[in-house]
Amino acid sequence: MNVRFFAAAAAATGVEEQRVDVGALAEAEPFTLAGLSELLVESFPVSASGHTPPLAEILPRCSFLVNEVSTRNLTHQLSPGDVVDVLPPFAGG
Repeated sequence: MNVRFFAAAAAATGVEEQRVDVGALAEAEPFTLAGLSELLVESFPVSASGHTPPLAEILPRCSFLVNEVSTRNLTHQLSPGDVVDVLPPFAGG
């Protein structure tokens, strides 16, 4: 699975993309957006930027695109080939 970070999420992680191997994670139980969020918080416990809060503070306000379709449903089941975009609230219009 490929996870792409935008705006404050990219600043907090210090990366714009992260590859996640969900094959082993999905064997025991379905791997969901909530599970991915937990994994990302564990993977990026501190902010890579002194001006941005850690990912754990940003994720609850984020929306997500799964294969270019918007979802806020954290029980949404993910597959290994999915692309997940992490979109923090954007300022402006």
